[in-house]
Amino acid sequence: MAVNQVKRAFKYRFHPTDAQAAELSRTFGCVRKVYNLALAARSEAWTLRQERVNYNTTSAMLTSWKKTEELAYLSEVSSVPLQQTLRHLQGAFGNFWQKRAKYPTFKSKKKSRRSAEYTTSGFRYRDGRLTLAKMSEQLDIVWSRPLPEGARPSTVTVSQDAAGRWFVSMLCDDIPAPMPETTDAVGIDAGITSLVTLSTGEKVTNPRHERKDRARLAKAQRSLAKKAKGSSNRAKARRKVAKVHARIADRRRDHLHKLTTRLVRENQTIVIEDLTVRNMVQNHSLARAISDAAWTTLRGMLEYKCVWYGRDLVTIDRWFPSSRLCSACGTLQGRLPLNVRTWTCACGATHDRDVNAAKNVLAEGLSVTVCGAGVRPQRSSPGGQSAAKQKTPRREP
Repeated sequence: MAVNQVKRAFKYRFHPTDAQAAELSRTFGCVRKVYNLALAARSEAWTLRQERVNYNTTSAMLTSWKKTEELAYLSEVSSVPLQQTLRHLQGAFGNFWQKRAKYPTFKSKKKSRRSAEYTTSGFRYRDGRLTLAKMSEQLDIVWSRPLPEGARPSTVTVSQDAAGRWFVSMLCDDIPAPMPETTDAVGIDAGITSLVTLSTGEKVTNPRHERKDRARLAKAQRSLAKKAKGSSNRAKARRKVAKVHARIADRRRDHLHKLTTRLVRENQTIVIEDLTVRNMVQNHSLARAISDAAWTTLRGMLEYKCVWYGRDLVTIDRWFPSSRLCSACGTLQGRLPLNVRTWTCACGATHDRDVNAAKNVLAEGLSVTVCGAGVRPQRSSPGGQSAAKQKTPRREP
């Protein structure tokens, strides 16, 4: 099966020198400042004068800001990330008008992601060496894997996470290695005890990464709570808490990547349920376990990997009674509490709740691909709304 060229980001750790770290920190601060200034200007123009402000207008504003004494420091960093953050703000407004996101909010110094994006005019990449604008030395990158042969990064994003680690992400054109030909199909039932249960009967155990590090996280958080606000010791304690969170997130992401890649490699058609995780986490008894399972991340990975490798991802309606439907005779059972893990149908078939649900998910997914009923439209992007729900965009403020 032919695999099309895709845009793919390759992320690496790097270790900046003191001068590079200082330059990047200044750039992060300027990016945040420009974003907040532009957001305030756009909101004020619409609220007070019903005036529409677009990217071109904010770009002209940026030029005038640099000429003022108060904001002259914006000229000390590369202009490329500053222009890019204005484009990101334009995209945020576009998502708001298309009903895909809420109204853009101001960036916080403590809570917002520290990052800066460089286009081709803001960096130089030659023979595996990357040098950013306003820097004389190349970045000391840990090349954990090579870039595709002949790949040339179109954008480079530099970021620092809450744990203090530095990352560089390079967006390149790539042709993913083709997956083996297969006609197999699998239904997936997401759960908590078992992360996923397949229609083949296989159950993938939930690693529960957050639970394993819960004691370590609690200890770090208790230490943080005892530190005086604004002190250097509190900053160090906050960094320790962030490192525990980073360890949990890294292990969870690694496990999900391995699982989703295996599912895509082994099956041509994958059927999942359209779970409303946002509503499910409102159950305070299960919210922590559901968040640790990261079902939304799992679905997002399946979505883009199926696109990359030419596989079919089918999403059935969230109200389909997969657990209460007998996969042998089709009889619909009555109420089935969560604590009931096995049940017996009137036809004599005894079902494991999760395996039965996965079989029904697969059968429903295969049937709707033929008749075209009962299946929800695919989302335009991970985390986005379905095409059927998108209405006419609002006029630009």
